[in-house]
Amino acid sequence: MNLNWKGIPRDEIPWNPTIEESKCTGCKKCFEFCKHHVYRFDEKAKKSRVARPLECVVGCSSCKGLCEAEAISFPPLSMLADLLKSRGIDPARPA
Repeated sequence: MNLNWKGIPRDEIPWNPTIEESKCTGCKKCFEFCKHHVYRFDEKAKKSRVARPLECVVGCSSCKGLCEAEAISFPPLSMLADLLKSRGIDPARPA
């Protein structure tokens, strides 16, 4: 895992998915798709869970598009732009 994004420690970046449990159908698409192992599947509840939020790639929300139940949400991308601006970091700086 990259411990920094554009010079900001990953644990200071609030970028990760949130699952609305009442909407999750337990299809496992997010769990099976995410190669960074952000999710785990709770066999007892038959639902996906966010297990390793800091493993989520900053700016990635591909799993959200796979969720037919629309149970996955992310912060707005503008949050990342605001974070960079508040730290005086050029958004064009490589990650």
